[in-house]
Amino acid sequence: MSVLSLFVGVIEIDLHGLAAGNLHAWEIFLVSRLPRLLAILCTGVGMSVAGLIMQQLCSNKFVSPTTGATISSAQFGILLALLFMPSSTLWGRALFAFGAAILGTWVFVWFIQRIQFKDVVMVPLVGIMFGNVIGGITNYLAYQYEMTQALSSWLVGHFSLVLKGRYEIVWLTVPLVALAFIFANHFNIVGLGRDFSRNLGVPYNLVLFSGLTIAAMITASIVVVVGAISYIGLIVPNVVALYKGDKIRGTLVDTALFGAIFVLVCDMIGRVVIFPYELPIELIVGILGSLLFIGLLFYRLRHGRKAIRLGGAGTSCCAALPDLKGGADQ
Repeated sequence: MSVLSLFVGVIEIDLHGLAAGNLHAWEIFLVSRLPRLLAILCTGVGMSVAGLIMQQLCSNKFVSPTTGATISSAQFGILLALLFMPSSTLWGRALFAFGAAILGTWVFVWFIQRIQFKDVVMVPLVGIMFGNVIGGITNYLAYQYEMTQALSSWLVGHFSLVLKGRYEIVWLTVPLVALAFIFANHFNIVGLGRDFSRNLGVPYNLVLFSGLTIAAMITASIVVVVGAISYIGLIVPNVVALYKGDKIRGTLVDTALFGAIFVLVCDMIGRVVIFPYELPIELIVGILGSLLFIGLLFYRLRHGRKAIRLGGAGTSCCAALPDLKGGADQ
């Protein structure tokens, strides 16, 4: 898929031209096609792993950077950078996006921890509403200070503007994903609850907010480069969990690989469906992601009800099933 992606585009380049030393073909390859491919792979891997971390830490399969207000917070941070530091570089805007994404994700998790009834659907709905509030404030400020046009590049995800020298921030996803793999077992333990973590000697709050920080920084680094891309962190971990289970260390590699493939496929569809024009990848991912999200939602609800019915009376663990229904299916 990666090799095929390198040769799909308005300007035709082929292996024969590259082997013959065609300078124009090599320029297109090195300045546009290769950076775009690397950005696609980092986006797919990063957003999928960020979603997996958030789902594990929040014990809810429908939490993700999209439903956890992380993407909206990163966009708000970019707007603040445009307002207060209009001449800032991409790295300067990234710092604002990092801070806002981390703070917004922390506030969301702090808030859901104080909700008494954590239904499987209730938690992501709270996140969506919280994200809409942040998005509303962002849009208001953008209109108020006439920054709508400048902000538009980060509101809809696309790879058409990815060029050499303008995308390298997204490489931060690689060390951050490596950190997630190192601390995967700690995330598993924290996902089982505060008391369970304390019994095993794991600092609950430290691991929780460290994991959320990793997920927020991954998301912000991607939003700064390619804009907002929804559903990847929601759909991919759930699909992988259907056949690999919920242990994060055992599913992280599969999640990263499937996320990269999913984004590659969506990007190529966007490039060829109305060729020679290009559709934003956010549109393709949004359509496919919405359908998959609805299917996963009904599957999880039906699966949870069946688990409760199968428990029946006469088993001491049945009383805990309603609490675990919205969690990580431990």
